[in-house]
Amino acid sequence: MQTNRKKLIINYANVSPELMEAIRKKYPLGWINHTIKIPQAGGTFFFAITLDTEEVSYLIKVPVKIDTKSDKDEDFFDSALDLKETDDKDDDDEDKEKEKNVDKDTEY
Repeated sequence: MQTNRKKLIINYANVSPELMEAIRKKYPLGWINHTIKIPQAGGTFFFAITLDTEEVSYLIKVPVKIDTKSDKDEDFFDSALDLKETDDKDDDDEDKEKEKNVDKDTEY
């Protein structure tokens, strides 16, 4: 027999201590991998987790940071990689020079 539960959408910031304990029990390792994307009118959306009690089925809005990368960021990372490759080549040259000096100093 299916129970007719009340359905509520609440914000994570407004969760009561009792519900917070229920969230901890349901998601002991954290809820970040259990979020669902809920579409809204106008093409917007929010992320939420679910929680069911005997009386209520909750949809709890949770804060999720979405990484956005612009073309400007991509240019920065590309140039940073170019600098790193140049530094690595310089380090390799220094290491080779040190090896040569060690070989010269060593007598057999």
